[in-house]
Amino acid sequence: MNPHDYCQDKAAKSGSSFYYSFMFLPPDKRQAITALYAFCREVDDVVDECHDLSLAQTKLEWWRKEVARTWAGNPTHPVGHALKDVLPRFALPQEQLLEIIDGMAMDLSQTRYLDFKGLQLYCYRVASVVGLLAAEIFGYQDRQTLKYAHDLGIAFQLTNIIRDVGEDARRGRIYLPIEDLQRFDVPAKDILEARHSDAFRELMAFQAERAEGFYDQAFAQLPDIDRKMQRPGLVMAAIYRTLLREIAADGFQVLDRRTSLTPLRKVWLAGTTWFKG
Repeated sequence: MNPHDYCQDKAAKSGSSFYYSFMFLPPDKRQAITALYAFCREVDDVVDECHDLSLAQTKLEWWRKEVARTWAGNPTHPVGHALKDVLPRFALPQEQLLEIIDGMAMDLSQTRYLDFKGLQLYCYRVASVVGLLAAEIFGYQDRQTLKYAHDLGIAFQLTNIIRDVGEDARRGRIYLPIEDLQRFDVPAKDILEARHSDAFRELMAFQAERAEGFYDQAFAQLPDIDRKMQRPGLVMAAIYRTLLREIAADGFQVLDRRTSLTPLRKVWLAGTTWFKG
């Protein structure tokens, strides 16, 4: 299996909406975004699958060194080799991949966020930076597009947080800001013990409204001149926003289940959004 096949396999097996968003891209851009996505999956898996804190930290440090090796031209991992292949065609800053690792490292040292400002830093590192890198791959003429990519990344990560409240709680993590829990009188214990309540639904409706605001803000900042090139992000937004609204329509039953869209529905959303332009 060559490096690009490895990355393709990694992306396909994930079933992520990210995968569906670049299925219509030309080969060179699809190869680059798939390599970037595979990198994100590798470092995210370190945090989610490695239960030994010291070992997880060591593995993330290894990935920092692998990024440096990749940009120096001598990677050792298949994902590093795939990224090395695409670097001559796309301006991907090394520092931004290191920021993604910084975001993943936050999960090793922090399981609560006092306020939205702190959570937003996490969202920036693990999602907005990915959006900025993706924007470079998709292409743009107006730098205003980078503001769109930043805010869309925040919207995606907030959607992930809403969808995964129960799953994250079972790992001992609560991303919902403490100030919001207090505002809606939802004890952290209720989330950790999967207790649904009217107060919890009101809390989650507030989180969904915040995410919707970032979607609106992102779309308002996308210049018309770059809309066609940035269609993959719009595809992903269509899938993620549909998911967010499904969760809301279901009464935010996220503590003991994980709402998802079928692959067929994702393909339909991807196709209709892409060809609508």
